[in-house]
Amino acid sequence: MPASLDLSPCFAPNWLPERHSQTLFGALAAPTNRLRFARKRVDTPDGDFIDVDWALPGLAAHPTRSQEGGLSHTAAARWLTNAEQQKLRDATPTPALLLFHGLEGSSGSRYSQSIATYFKTKGWILAIAHFRGCSGFANRLARAYHSGDSAEIGFILSTVRQQVPQARWHAAGVSLGGNALLKYLGEYGTQLAWLCGAAAISAPIDLVAAGNHLSDNTFNREVYSRHFLRSLKPKVFEKARRYPGVIDVFKVNQARDLRDFDHAYTAPMHGFKDAIDYWTQSASKPWLKKIVTPTLVLNARNDPFLPEHTLVGPNDCSDAITLHQPALGGHVGFVNGPWPGHLNWLPERLLRYFETLAPRTA
Repeated sequence: MPASLDLSPCFAPNWLPERHSQTLFGALAAPTNRLRFARKRVDTPDGDFIDVDWALPGLAAHPTRSQEGGLSHTAAARWLTNAEQQKLRDATPTPALLLFHGLEGSSGSRYSQSIATYFKTKGWILAIAHFRGCSGFANRLARAYHSGDSAEIGFILSTVRQQVPQARWHAAGVSLGGNALLKYLGEYGTQLAWLCGAAAISAPIDLVAAGNHLSDNTFNREVYSRHFLRSLKPKVFEKARRYPGVIDVFKVNQARDLRDFDHAYTAPMHGFKDAIDYWTQSASKPWLKKIVTPTLVLNARNDPFLPEHTLVGPNDCSDAITLHQPALGGHVGFVNGPWPGHLNWLPERLLRYFETLAPRTA
């Protein structure tokens, strides 16, 4: 059977009339609570580390200055204590959500803040995993993260499950994180009976189409690509200083769009021939028919990162997938309400979906 298709609207306010205003206001200006987290650093099998920020009812995140441990520039207030880690392991069954952020995102991103705040108030455990180099600290290796890193997604899922083994775990990914999560679900779905449900928000499921659109469209290149490159390039230059001769600094410096950057750094650093090869191999679209975990795939039809004609339809997916494609919302925007608006629509939609799912057992 094909996937189900939901076309119910996200009611964008009249003062955000089109895709770019909905995207940019949602990312840069929409009001959110500034939730603070307790952070856990986990070493990876290849000698690097992942930082996971935790929020849950009853967990205070208000340290003294001496407790911050260099976290003042992040959304994490302090490090998780050993006693708190043991308390999590012993926790009684409770719903939990692991969130994967988008390109150059973090637990401080507005969508992360809105989702975490909303789910915490509903009694859920929240874990926000940072891809390498996105937690406010440079990662140890010359490599970084990319859109199709299934091994990394699997490692993070396994890590949080071990931390809170009794929880009823759900996973959600935003943009790049959504694509990586969907690809992983398609590749390893039969091994994930313990995962109650998943969601992908504004995922660039067709990475070739999205990458080209962000690079070739003038507005996208000059606004969105330039925005991402402002943080991506300095990180790579810092890596090049630590690993001389490993990175083609000249090509990275000359990159003017995401295709150039992925061709110069992301693809060769992570084992791909070039940007197109990276995008082709990392796209989640070919894996959607293999997903068995109940999964919500949410894409606004006016998303400026992904042309509407490239969105998937029910016949492209397994019957475990629910497609929701509202006409408005932009890219991870989904702003609602009178001025100055709010970001509650997205977490409300996620919770409403997760609450419809029957319990699964491993």
